[in-house]
Amino acid sequence: MKTTTAILILILLIVPLLISRSAVAQSEQAESFDTFALYLENDYFAGTDQGYTGGLKMTWSTPFKSNRTDYHLPEWTYPMFSRFPFLMDPDKKSAVSFSIGQIVYTPEDIQTQELIRDDRPYAGINYFAVGIHSKTGHQKYSLELDLGIIGPHSYAEDFQKWGHKVTGSDSANGWDNQLEDEFLIELICETRWRVAHGDLNHNLNYDIIPHLGGRVGNMAVYANTGAELRLGWNLPMNFGTCPIRAGCETNSAFNSIDMEGVDLSGSSRFGIHFFMSVDGRVVLHDISLDGNTFRDSHSVDKETLVADIMAGIAYAKGNFKFTYSYIYRTKQFKTQDYNTIFGALSFFFYF
Repeated sequence: MKTTTAILILILLIVPLLISRSAVAQSEQAESFDTFALYLENDYFAGTDQGYTGGLKMTWSTPFKSNRTDYHLPEWTYPMFSRFPFLMDPDKKSAVSFSIGQIVYTPEDIQTQELIRDDRPYAGINYFAVGIHSKTGHQKYSLELDLGIIGPHSYAEDFQKWGHKVTGSDSANGWDNQLEDEFLIELICETRWRVAHGDLNHNLNYDIIPHLGGRVGNMAVYANTGAELRLGWNLPMNFGTCPIRAGCETNSAFNSIDMEGVDLSGSSRFGIHFFMSVDGRVVLHDISLDGNTFRDSHSVDKETLVADIMAGIAYAKGNFKFTYSYIYRTKQFKTQDYNTIFGALSFFFYF
């Protein structure tokens, strides 16, 4: 178990770096993948250990550029930019991202080895994601393709047991009941706007960032919408903070070129702000609750309407941003007798 966990951690740390180096090798003239984002979500931060127990996602992304040809984006991206309606405008600034991540789910009672039929299944998901992103003015579009695996070969059991050992938490004993191996594929689309923003006094700023999106695949099928309110000093000219979801990871601390055209590369600009957001989803499918697609497995009756309420604080200085947030998620299945609460840390580095 220790060997498997060590290998998994090594993969999670090295793969994004290899991707970045490969992109540089393809074109010496190209500006390489220059933004790294790390998301850590865990119910340990909220003092619980049930339901959605944790998530990890790391992303490397390119800067947003207007002229994609001169910028030398990867060759396979050009057909995508020319075919999708919200990416077709050549005047829009475009970017590409690569991500790797893991998600872990457990029932409320992790002490028993028996199958708990009225609680969510044990499940672990590992995935690799490729995203293309486009923005113009005060709007950003993201399209992401996720490929992954659910089941024992996600090695979520090993990773969680290692994490519990490090933190001194109780070990989860029911992993023999986890969902079976199944390859996953899904397409995720989301758009975000800065519809209102302004100055109050003493560099105190505010903005409102609604979003609209959806995903389709054997991992999940849903449509979502919501909005974020930010209030603070020297707000970054990006598109806010969100839990692990496609597209947010392409935000640098402060964009190298902000929305007013000011070059902020290498700037020592400082900012701190508070944020609060809500996201509502209409869920048609969730493999972590509905069970495996092509074989019999543990499952529960999911709720169709689910909402997240998030509040937190963000600190940004120059090319670095850090956020801490607290997320409350409504019940996701009919027999759930607890609400999901977890904390999230995110780190953004713009090189």
